[in-house]
Amino acid sequence: MHAYDTLTEAVSDLKKRGYSIDFNLEEDKLICNKTPLALEPKEFEITEVYRFEGDTDPADEAVVYAIESRHGHKGILVNGYGPAADPMGSEMIKKLTIKH
Repeated sequence: MHAYDTLTEAVSDLKKRGYSIDFNLEEDKLICNKTPLALEPKEFEITEVYRFEGDTDPADEAVVYAIESRHGHKGILVNGYGPAADPMGSEMIKKLTIKH
């Protein structure tokens, strides 16, 4: 796993490594606004996770997920956590939970 100092650095490197789709979170799926691609939790795996904490502002807290679908699509989801987290369904919460 790589180590990044900033969210921008993580996203840039993941894109260079082929994670080219920008995913957005809907309650029960990941979508790509530029294509008709939509993935339910059972259709993708999280291959890498990077968490960034805001030094002074909790609104700056974010998690970067590197995601691969079972059909070979690779992309990135950037989501806030804590008060900035997007609402999501229970299956998506289970899928996106950071496991230690």
